Amino acid sequence: MSRQILDVILNATLQTLEMVFASTALAVLFGLPLALFLITTGPKGLYRLPFIPRLVGIIIDALRAVPFIILLVLLIPVTRFIAGTSLGTEAAIVPLSIAAIPYFARLAEVAIRDVDPGLIEAVRAMGGSRLTIMRCVMIPEALPGLIGSLTVTLITLVGASAMAGTIGAGGLGDLAIRYGYQRFNTTIMLWVVAVLIVMVCLIQLVGSIMTRWARR
Repeated sequence: MSRQILDVILNATLQTLEMVFASTALAVLFGLPLALFLITTGPKGLYRLPFIPRLVGIIIDALRAVPFIILLVLLIPVTRFIAGTSLGTEAAIVPLSIAAIPYFARLAEVAIRDVDPGLIEAVRAMGGSRLTIMRCVMIPEALPGLIGSLTVTLITLVGASAMAGTIGAGGLGDLAIRYGYQRFNTTIMLWVVAVLIVMVCLIQLVGSIMTRWARR
């Protein structure tokens, strides 16, 4: 393989990593508070609200139900408004983040719900405030599950970022389509698949190590 092709693959890999990690960071930034909101305002939560949690849950599930390739097209006006363009790596972060936020929120919600309710009640009985319970009990106790949720989100976004290549988002997906599929270059296709497999395996390995560390 020529040096030029290797440089193209390396550049596409860096673009994919940029899309994946930037959108994951936004997913955690907005998804974790969203998960806490759903739990703490539910029927057995710390701040019980009658209808709002159910409405927010419906919106989250509605976003998750839309296939990502359709969401990419639907969000083109939003992407153009936020990023100034609908093409390129930075533009792809917008739909990736919008898709990842509800996805991570539901995963984080499951992880936080697994926290022992008895522990929460014990902290409340000792006079702990609701904010203290969320900050010092819910999140630390759910940390292994949250790391696992983060790992799953990262891996899912690797595949989604490749799919974003169909609308010119850059990265490995765009490379596979333009250099592999459209030019009938099987070698490029195989290299892209190999890089994606290695990327997913490394993310899973690091995520598993961090999960075991958090459980200790």
